[in-house]
Amino acid sequence: MPQAFLLTRQWRDTREGVVLDFWWATDNGPCWTQVTGQEVVFFIAREQAAQISALLRGLRDWRMADVELKTFRNQWVCALYFKQHRLARDAQTLLDQARICYWESDIRPTERYLMERFITAAADLESTDTRSPLINPRLVPVSEPLWRPALRMLSLDIETSMDATQLYSIGIWCEQAKIVLMVGEGQDTESVRFCSDERTCLEAFFVCIEQLDPDIVIGWNLVQFDLLVLEKLCQRLNISLRLGRAGQSIHWRHEEGDGGRSFVVIPGRVALDGIDLLKAANPRFETYALQHVAEELLGEGKLLSGSDRGGDITHLFHNDKLALAQYNLRDCELAWSIFTSQHLLEFAMERSQLTGLLLDRVGGSVAAFEYLYLPRLHRRGYIAPNLGELESDVFSPGGYVMSSRPGIYDNVLVLDFKSLYPSIMRSFLVDPCAFWIAQHQQLDEAHTAPGFNGASFAREGHILPQLIEQLSAARDRAKQHRNEPLSYAIKIIMNSFYGVLGSTGCRFFDPRISSSITLRGHDIIQRSRDWIEQQGYTVIYGDTDSLFVWLENNCLGHAPKSPQQCNSIGVRLARELNAWWQETLQQDYQLNSALEIQYETHYLRFLMPTIRGSELGTKKRYAGLIDVNGQREMIFKGLENVRTDWTQLAKQFQADLYRKVFDGEDYVEYVRTATTAVLAGERDDDLIYRKRLRRQLHEYQKNVPPHVQAARKYVQWTGERLRRGDWISYVMTINGPEPLGTYEVDWSLRQSPVDYQHYIDKQLTPVADSILHFLNKSLNELVDHQLSLFGADMPASR
Repeated sequence: MPQAFLLTRQWRDTREGVVLDFWWATDNGPCWTQVTGQEVVFFIAREQAAQISALLRGLRDWRMADVELKTFRNQWVCALYFKQHRLARDAQTLLDQARICYWESDIRPTERYLMERFITAAADLESTDTRSPLINPRLVPVSEPLWRPALRMLSLDIETSMDATQLYSIGIWCEQAKIVLMVGEGQDTESVRFCSDERTCLEAFFVCIEQLDPDIVIGWNLVQFDLLVLEKLCQRLNISLRLGRAGQSIHWRHEEGDGGRSFVVIPGRVALDGIDLLKAANPRFETYALQHVAEELLGEGKLLSGSDRGGDITHLFHNDKLALAQYNLRDCELAWSIFTSQHLLEFAMERSQLTGLLLDRVGGSVAAFEYLYLPRLHRRGYIAPNLGELESDVFSPGGYVMSSRPGIYDNVLVLDFKSLYPSIMRSFLVDPCAFWIAQHQQLDEAHTAPGFNGASFAREGHILPQLIEQLSAARDRAKQHRNEPLSYAIKIIMNSFYGVLGSTGCRFFDPRISSSITLRGHDIIQRSRDWIEQQGYTVIYGDTDSLFVWLENNCLGHAPKSPQQCNSIGVRLARELNAWWQETLQQDYQLNSALEIQYETHYLRFLMPTIRGSELGTKKRYAGLIDVNGQREMIFKGLENVRTDWTQLAKQFQADLYRKVFDGEDYVEYVRTATTAVLAGERDDDLIYRKRLRRQLHEYQKNVPPHVQAARKYVQWTGERLRRGDWISYVMTINGPEPLGTYEVDWSLRQSPVDYQHYIDKQLTPVADSILHFLNKSLNELVDHQLSLFGADMPASR
């Protein structure tokens, strides 16, 4: 019985019924299976069965059957089966016209087939057929849950003219081959093959794909640029982009509107974009440009990195094709190295196996939740509601954020609840199905767990608590086996469950359910704070699932506690608070506690700043000094140091100033020196702002922020086009914001002198005063003499 991992899934109407096409990767190579004679199904209220039968009398190839399923309103339903998807759509149109409700009509045939068999990605194939495709094999969940095939990966990158209308070269990097297909005349080398024209280059590319036969095609901006450009080129040349296995055609879907994303299905192969996967697996980069990511992760970058890279590429194409080939191949190698070093393919596979999402699916938290939840809901005797059906006027608040106590502190501990919201769902049995069961069976308090806003949850028949418990155990096993991709994928899925239930984009959204999670979180944080303060310590801040505990509040006249003493207190507080919650939940609710608070961090020194212009403490913004194996390290949360819309000047200034204050060093001279350097024009390279365009330029009307002003000047001055999602680098001048380029900085674009006073007022002053405030100082007070000296004769900027 071969084991198989799902690559692609498609369906199509035929006269004999719906056909499901699945491509799998196995240890023996790719495998194509077909499931024939399938029906499309959705559900209607049983009480309307006679009316609907009369309404659909004119349609053919459909049937109705009673099923042991109910709606969330406790109505029995019937199932309608159709031989073709097109016929099902015709029936839905008639029902819509008659204003008759129906359910689960949006579940694709391939997804329903797999999810009802509890197959996410890996499966066992039972078939004696040796043909390709295998017809109607029996599919069951894989018998070895940790089995994964070795997928063949190929890195792809193309080079084109600046307007992407002329193909220059196609780079391929994989274990079997490292080659560039170059348009033009030349002598072939080991790594470069010359092709007389674009058509010949594409045909050679198709041959390479067929011979190398990758399961996975990777790249950087692969779908939105490389494959899309190749598709348009093929259309112009009147040929097909032959990338699918067994001669199957690829399929495109394009979002409407300028700047909309494009999606591609390649039968038997998966196109994975490094940008999308890295954002999902490691969302911490200021920009996901290949140059930036490669330099940070690999310590190396592209072979061309100037401000006019497009022009440089065209110059190489006309004058040095071998150098262009090296550049092209290097980009393929960088993408490959990032994928392998960050285990991106492994992450995608684990996420797919956990959720049923296809390997190339971007986002999809709601889809993943429903894929896991629906088949289990059906086993409980219910069908899913439609989107927006669970309406309620109840307000569901967000996480609890405690008012902070601003100041500079010695010895602050962070106690953090591990996966608080999933733990609440496990402990208090929060679950849509359990909510319906409690209502429909009118269960009393002895048979329910309490929620908020009138909600209660049946102690028997719930789904989510068991799912989360299974995932939590799987994550613990993944950690034991040091399977980081699996561990991280499980963490993302578990933490998404609340977000899904609290999202109006999910069919199970009900504020009574989501508020039973968030309000329980409020209660847990507040009661935990009270317990800690009963132990003699002060909680200076709390945020959703974390508590910040100051240990020195009752130690006036005594030396601060040692790191060893603080760690001992942290371990004890976590242990005893967990025991207290276990006892409390058992005593108050007769429930087993899955809550687990952990001692996370010891801050040697800690700053909780005030809101600017106020004495009130901030929320979600703080900084602290920790010790990591004898090395002191600064941690910033929500402050300028970690925000992408602040300059490198402000980030470095904040890191240095805070460290000096925390370490008790002289900070006055540092502030003065840093300010003087800015006014003297010595820090120009650190004055650059970078910001992404969230909309099209013409959509900014009433409020035109500085980066948009700079972007409009860039378009006017250079003639280049900018789209939604592009980055713009700019500097503030005496004539307002002026551009320095997009991904690469080009100071020659600037036309006016730099406004250095802007950087003193808007970058250094807010950063400095946020900590100097607690020392009864201010930046203006410390540097007033320098400001007056430079005010009369500002330096010339480059």
